[in-house]
Parts: sequence; structure tokens; C-alpha cells
Amino acid sequence: MHDEFKTLRKFDAGKGRKGFFYSLPALEEQGVGKISRLPVSIRIVLESVLRNCDGKKVRRKDAEALANWNAKSPANAEVPFIVARIVLQDFTGVPLVVDLAAMRSAVQRLGSDPKIIEPLVPVDLVVDHSVQVDFFGSARALELNLDMEFKRNRERYQFLKWGQQAFKTFQLIPPGIGIVHQVNLEYLAKGVLSSQPSTLNSQLFFPDTLVGTDSHTTMINGLGVVGWGVGGIEAEAGMLGQPVYFLTPEVVGVHMSGQLREGVTATDLVLHITQLLRAQKVVGKFVEFYGEGAASLPVPDRATIGNMSPEYGATMGYFPIDQESVDYLRATGRSEEQCFAFENYFRAQQMFGIPRKGEINYSIDIELDLADVQPSVAGPKRPQDRINLPELGKRFRELLEKPVRDGGYGKEDVDLREKHVVELNGSAPRNGEMFSTDKKEDQGINPGDELNKIEMVANRPTPDPGKEIEEESSEVFARGRSHIGHGSVLIAAITSCTNTSNPSVMIAAGLLAKKAVERGLRVDPGVKTSLAPGSRVVSDYLEKTGLQKYLNQLGFNLVGYGCTTCIGNSGPLHPNIEKAIHEYDLVAASVLSGNRNFEARVHQHIKANFLMSPPLVVAFALAGRVHIDLSRDPLGRDKDGKETFLSDLWPTLSEIRHTMQTALAPETFRKLYRDFANQNPKWNEIPSSTGDVYQWDEKSDYIHEPPFFQNFSMEPGHIVEIRGARALGIFGDSITTDHISPAGAIKETSPAGKYLMSRGIQPRDFNSYGSRRGNDLVMTRGTFANVRIKNLMVPGTEGGVTKYFGPSRTGGSKNGEGEQMSIFDAAMKYAETNTPLVILAGHEYGSGSSRDWAAKGTRLLGVKAVVAASFERIHRSNLVGMGVLPLQFPDGTTAQSLGLDGSEVFSITGLSDAIKPGETITLEIQEKNRQKHSVPVKLRIDTPIEIDYYRHGGILPFVLRQLLSK
Repeated sequence: MHDEFKTLRKFDAGKGRKGFFYSLPALEEQGVGKISRLPVSIRIVLESVLRNCDGKKVRRKDAEALANWNAKSPANAEVPFIVARIVLQDFTGVPLVVDLAAMRSAVQRLGSDPKIIEPLVPVDLVVDHSVQVDFFGSARALELNLDMEFKRNRERYQFLKWGQQAFKTFQLIPPGIGIVHQVNLEYLAKGVLSSQPSTLNSQLFFPDTLVGTDSHTTMINGLGVVGWGVGGIEAEAGMLGQPVYFLTPEVVGVHMSGQLREGVTATDLVLHITQLLRAQKVVGKFVEFYGEGAASLPVPDRATIGNMSPEYGATMGYFPIDQESVDYLRATGRSEEQCFAFENYFRAQQMFGIPRKGEINYSIDIELDLADVQPSVAGPKRPQDRINLPELGKRFRELLEKPVRDGGYGKEDVDLREKHVVELNGSAPRNGEMFSTDKKEDQGINPGDELNKIEMVANRPTPDPGKEIEEESSEVFARGRSHIGHGSVLIAAITSCTNTSNPSVMIAAGLLAKKAVERGLRVDPGVKTSLAPGSRVVSDYLEKTGLQKYLNQLGFNLVGYGCTTCIGNSGPLHPNIEKAIHEYDLVAASVLSGNRNFEARVHQHIKANFLMSPPLVVAFALAGRVHIDLSRDPLGRDKDGKETFLSDLWPTLSEIRHTMQTALAPETFRKLYRDFANQNPKWNEIPSSTGDVYQWDEKSDYIHEPPFFQNFSMEPGHIVEIRGARALGIFGDSITTDHISPAGAIKETSPAGKYLMSRGIQPRDFNSYGSRRGNDLVMTRGTFANVRIKNLMVPGTEGGVTKYFGPSRTGGSKNGEGEQMSIFDAAMKYAETNTPLVILAGHEYGSGSSRDWAAKGTRLLGVKAVVAASFERIHRSNLVGMGVLPLQFPDGTTAQSLGLDGSEVFSITGLSDAIKPGETITLEIQEKNRQKHSVPVKLRIDTPIEIDYYRHGGILPFVLRQLLSK
């Protein structure tokens, strides 16, 4: 216990309980800052600083600095934030547990007790990213996808089970339960937590705070919980007792007024906010929503907005606590004791209720009238590129013909009426019948046999041929024939935590499906439809309301509970469809209710991907194309041949609210969030090893001991200049962590694919990059291997290729122009001569998911520095955490403006142990003709603690040395 400022007070925790808390009003009474004017999000961080003020990790001046936060000019100081808990998903969680296991192995080799490596705060890992949509459109799709998931991921799950027994504070929620963020919102989050210090006779209460290894951890901000996404590297440090350090932020206040109009969904609102705040450049800032409009939004709508924080670039999208927050806890099955403690704690802290205009000091104030929000979609490549719904068709046509260099698709003289016939195995299957894509008869095919790539289609009566192909008769479709062209919808997915956590939009999708089925509308068999809710609660209320059966009849059967299409686990398309896409070079489309649509993320062969609300996903699946104006054009024809419009099917707000009244009950949440293992027999069948130290198996191609602690010594190195470096890649703007470290399919011809084949693994068993994040040998080969990444060193190409120039200016090829090869192969050749490497990039480098392998793989390729026009917050931090130097070009300077082509030799001077955060150092460039010039670059090591991390070679060696020196 620490009480540096003498602010420990008692309060009524409810139900006859008394509790202690660190009182922020008491701190203000002492004259330490005008705390009652601070944004609520800042106050919650301040409480953690105050409570953990021990004079070492957290100093008195840290608390004083934050208490005196200046809205217009925040102090250039780092905040040491000690969080209450950490959440992980399995893609990011597995490598994190691998690192902890490797640290234990290193400690054992050094002769110390490996159990000193133990999470010091509770850690929850939800297995939610490993399910893929192999089966769809059938009542058995969930069962068969789950079978396939366990077959593919058995080794990973065995390892996680070892972690569950090895670490005391590690809770694992098995597959088939839900998406981490929705599970966090509906179950894990408590709003306020408590502990029993030995020096107190009552419990000490404090806010529920967290960080997570997924950028969409911010979904919990909708409940008033402070938390955001960090890299796995930072999360490990937090687990091992280190504060999460960040620079004192600006806080952008978004004043909401008005009400959403009829026909406008929470998804439309969040796409509007994403576009609005991207334009306001809120990267690295807190965003806090307030005002009467914010107070009118239910928690699921608030959570939808919080979830999209990474898309508008903010650290958080926070809603303060009010009665709506308490009611949500109660409605989702939390105990009365928990609800009383939540409400009474925040009342005692004078932080209860959504602030009104003028009550809080914000760095910037933005006005948002909810009545201005219009139905919309976003895409086709970025979530901030919002398009008003009526304008989508026009926008798609423009992008088709727009040059590739300007973000278009470069097609000329396109006739959107032109369609190509695709045979889907001769005849359409009966309802619920399986078929295999190699045209074998269905004779009890093993669903685990990926050679057959079994897919399912059910309840797909003859679809409406639509205006553009009226000459075709309905019998053609009944025989399993589809017509596809530019703009055809080939994937329609109701997926992702963003929207499936929100009953209003899910029920709207069900109601729209009901009206469509009753009118006899159909979905073309060429559309891969799926429903992947964020939790089993969604299935419960869709069944209770009778809406699931209508979704089923349109092919939106349940495929799994997890992050599917949004993370790239959309599964294979029919091979004949893929063949047609390639043969005719089609710009086909996906429609999804997710939060990410970066290039090649949803599916490698689908180039145009649009985010939208769940009911619009159903509508576009019915329409079968995106080049349509749904405000005027018909979706199709009903059973009587009459044109049907979106307005005929769209449910009213009163219909949605009436249906929702019967949908949710606290008992449902209590029932579905208990005895996880007993509800999942497949999980119980997974064996696991035991013991404090993991027994590494060299035969495993999923779990491999990483090299980060090989030859580990207790003495850190020194910071030295980087000389004689070569460029491994030169990239443009908006290079995402998907580009740097893809999560989707592994190509057979890629370095990772070749490596797996050398290990006797056939392409059908490759699984995904995401599933193999526990194996550095695969992931290093997959770094910069995205099929859509464009290395400007090799103009006109896509994919992970570069030019190798050798260790000196004359090496690499006979003509001195460089030898083209894969990025991995070039890195290995440079490693033979100890040649350091650099990456050059444009703006927003590393945006997207908080993928630690984007930094780990960069480091293991031998990259010493990344020089970019600007960085995404988490990736910059991850680079430092892995000992890679982030440097920023001056405004207006890029590799392109400097005329760099990768043939140059680079040196970075001005580096030493004496460097300071943010100072200017020098990038020296020697061209082929030996001419030299220099560019000043900003050191993007932003805080003093990051200097220590970099000097130690990364955050994990730093923490390990600290633990071993105790």
C-alpha cells in the first residue's frame, strides 16, 4: 500500500459493504490540479498513477504532472500507467506465451528459478482468431468448421493448455465461445475491481483498466473502461510488472447532439465518425464523447464506436460512465454487488454521468449532430473512405477506370453488363447437402480432408437473375450456374465484434432477411454467405425471435464464433470462381460488417471490400453486385416477378425495438458464460504437457523456441551508429501491419510455403500465417510477404520481392542494377556479410492491427532502422520494443522526393548512449555514383524508458535483466 498524497478514503460500496478508494476529489482539495475539469479518461489514468505511486516505477512528480494536465499544451512527459488486467486473442496471444516460455527456458539455463517469469496481473486469452469459413450455408457449418479448426490447430491448443497450467494468473477461454472484445464486454469486464491489502480491514476498489494485444481492445471504452491495444511486446512487459508508458496525450472532445434518423444504424454512425476523426488527425490522442447525444446512445452503440478507434487513429474512443453503463452490466448478468460497487465507486469519485458542454476542458472540441449521419458504406480499401449509400455504384465505376497509381483499378472501357458464366459443379445441391469442389460424388467425405475443399450451400433456391442478365432463365441457376463480372458480390459476411455485439443491427439484419424470404427473394449461389457472431448470446436471441431461420434460408447460417472474414479467415472460394476471377481479371467485391478492409485482407482474390451494417450485408448479397444505387434500383424480383427495393425490406426503428424487447435476458448471459470447458468437449480432448518449463519439440511447425534470448547476457550493449546499410524495401503510404506480416493464406511459392514444403507439409495443410505465429521460422519468411505489397525498388511488381545489391555499391548483379529475389532471400544474403538493412516508407507506416510479428519479423530479417514519413502508434512502439530504430523524415520529404531507388548505401549518424527522445540525427545517403548527401531525421524513440529498451536490444531483454537482478 502506498498513500503518497494521503488520499485514501472510505465509501459505500453497496449491499452493506464499506470499501476504500484513492480519492481524486481529495487530491484536488489539496490543490494538486483542477481535477474536476479533467477529461474522465485522464482522471481514470490519474487514479492508477496515484494508487501505484511508490517512488520507483511511479513517482510523485508523475502524479502531479498528470493532475495538472494542460488541455491545450499537454506536458511532454511519459505517463507510467499500471493496468489492472490484460486481454489477449490467440493469434497475438500464442507468440506472447511462446516468449514467456522462452524466457523461462533462458532463466533455467542461467541457473535461476524459471517461475520468476509469471504474469503479475490477471491475463485472459480468448481463442477466437483460428476459425475459418470452410463450410457455409448449412446447419452443420458450425460443427464442421469447428472440426477443421481443431484439426488445424491441435499443436497450438496443446501449447496453450500447457500455458494454462504453468502460469497461475492465466485464464483461457476455449474456441467456440466468442470474439475476445465481445467476451470482454459481456463477461470479463467488471467496471470496477477490488483487492484486499493486508494493511486494510476492507477491500480497496479501483477502476477496471486494461490493455490488449488487439487494436480493437478499445471496444470496452463504450462501457466506460479505459483500455487500448498494445503490441504483444508491450503486453508482456505489462504482465511482468512494467507500466505501460505513453506520452501525455491530447484529449479530443466530441460533443454529440441530436438523434439518429429513421433508417440510420450504429454502423452508419461509426463510419461517419471514422471519416470525421481521420480528417481531424487524432492519431495518438484520446477521444472522449460527451453531450446529450452521447448520453442517448445505448452501450452497444457506444461500444461499436469505441471498437473503431484504430480506424480513426485514436488511442481510445471513450464514453464516461453513467446509468446506461450500470444498466448494461445488470442486463448482461453481472451480480447486484458488482453493479452497486460500479455505480457507487464512480459517484464517490465524482465521475458519474456523461459530461455536458462546458464542464470539461478538452484539447480540441468537435461538434457532431447525430441527425447528420446518413446510411453509408466504406471502402474499397480503407475503413475511413466513407461513401453515402446511393453513391456506391457511381463511386465503384469511377474507381474501376481510375489509374492504379491514383488508387483505382486501371480498367478501361468496362461494360458492367458483361458477365461470365461459372459452373458450380454441374447441379445445385439439395438443401443442406455437401458437395466437394473436385466434383466427386458426396460419399461421406471427411470434413477434415482439405484436398476436397468441401463447401456447403443450403436453402439456396433459384436466385433472381437481375436486370443485366434477364435473358437467362431461372433453370440455369437451379443447375448451379452463376454469372459474375466486375463488382459482383462474391463474399457476404455478417462478422466481427464491431457489429455483431450490437443487437439492434443484428436484429435489423434478421428482419430484413425475413421480409426478403417472404417475398421470395434469393441469393445467387456464387455468393459465399456467412454469419459469425461475436458471442453465443447473438445466436440465442436470433433463435428466440425466430429470425435465424430466415437468415438460414438466404445462406447466412452460423459458421462459427470468432473473428473470421474480418481477419482474412473467409476461407476458400469455389475454384471455378477463383479461375474466372483470374481469367477475366475481375475486380470482384466482398461486403462485410467488419472493421477492416485493407488490400488482400478479406481474401487474396477479392480486390474491392466494403464495410457496412449487417442488414446492408444481406441487402447486397441479394443484389449480387455493388455497382447499384439501392435508393433507386431494385434488389431483385419477388416470387411474382415484381421489382423489390431496399425500402420494401428495411425494418423500422419501432420494429427493431419491439423485437429486441424479447431478445435479451441476464439469465442468458449467466448461462452461456460459465463452465466453458464442459461446454466444449473438443477442448477437453486436447492433451497437453505439464511442468514449469515448456519442452520444445523440434518436430513442431507451429511452436518453436524463438532466438530472442540466445546467447543472452546480463550486460546490455551500447547504442552505436549504423553504417553501410542497404535498403530491403522502399514503400509508399498506408503500409499496414497486414502488408508487413500477413495473417491470411500462405502461398505455395512464397519463402514460407517453400519452407513448409521442405518440412514435408503439403499446401493443403499450410494453414494461415496467423495460426503459425508461434514459429519464428515461418513468420520471418512471411514478413513483407503480402501478395499486394508494392516494393518501389521493383516497379510494376506486387508481393514480397526486392533487389539485392550486395554488401558494397558494386555487388549484387553483373550490370549493377540489382538482382531481383524474395525479400527473405535477400535478407539472408545480406546477413552472410553482416550488412545492416533499412526500410524506407511513407505516411501511416504500420497502421492496422497491433501485430507484434510485424516488428519481430522486421528485426529477424536484419533490419536496423525504419525511416518513414509517419508511423502508426502501436507499430512504432513495437519497433522500439524489438530494438529496431524508428526514424521520421522531415515534413514533405519521402524516399520518392529524394529520388531513392534502393541502390544507395545508407548510414545513420549521431547515435550514442547519450541520445535523447525526439532529437534530430542524420541519414547519410551514398548513391551509385558515390555522391553523398544527408537528410535530417527525427528519432522516434519518444520516451526516456524507450531509450533504455533500445539500448538493451528490446523490451524483453530489458525486463528479463531486471527480473534476474532482483
